[in-house]
Amino acid sequence: MTNTPETGTDPTAAPARPKVSAWNIANVVTVIRLAMVPFFAACLFLPGTGWRAAALAVFLVASLTDLLDGELARRYGLVTDFGKIADPIADKALIGAALISLSVLGELPWWVTIVILGRELGVTTLRFAVIRHGVIPASYGGKVKTVLQIAAIVSYVWPGVPDPIGWVVMGAAALVTVVTGLDYVIRAIKLRQVAKRARAR
Repeated sequence: MTNTPETGTDPTAAPARPKVSAWNIANVVTVIRLAMVPFFAACLFLPGTGWRAAALAVFLVASLTDLLDGELARRYGLVTDFGKIADPIADKALIGAALISLSVLGELPWWVTIVILGRELGVTTLRFAVIRHGVIPASYGGKVKTVLQIAAIVSYVWPGVPDPIGWVVMGAAALVTVVTGLDYVIRAIKLRQVAKRARAR
């Protein structure tokens, strides 16, 4: 019988998964989306249909990167805490720039912008407030909210879209935004309670 040296580890245990670096392709795409925000806003304020079309194109490309970075992260196992925080921040920056710009231009009532951005800033603050207990990932409802917000903004940025269409889609986006905000509050409370019970054991 051959003896093996003591290693202090269980040879039958599964190898530990390597830690995923925050500097990966999924997070790079997220950062690129964040960098596109000021360019989009600048195009929106420049006069002429050409610049308006450019603003729409930049907004759509930036919005599509949200699907791309999430798919890359899930497919290649690149999910990181940085990505969970940076991704929604990039989304909020893009949506916020669009809403504020449209309100400054007089095309969107300020109360809509305040309601939506108030919820977004509140949820972001909530994420950081409970981060010591854990990370609250984006929910399915949050994704639906983002899609509705993107559709509503496109309807406002795209020249020639009838006003009633924009109002209906933006109203739906605002409603889902508020509802999902309440959902995040409930999830944050539950996360904190679970963390407290775990520390008490």
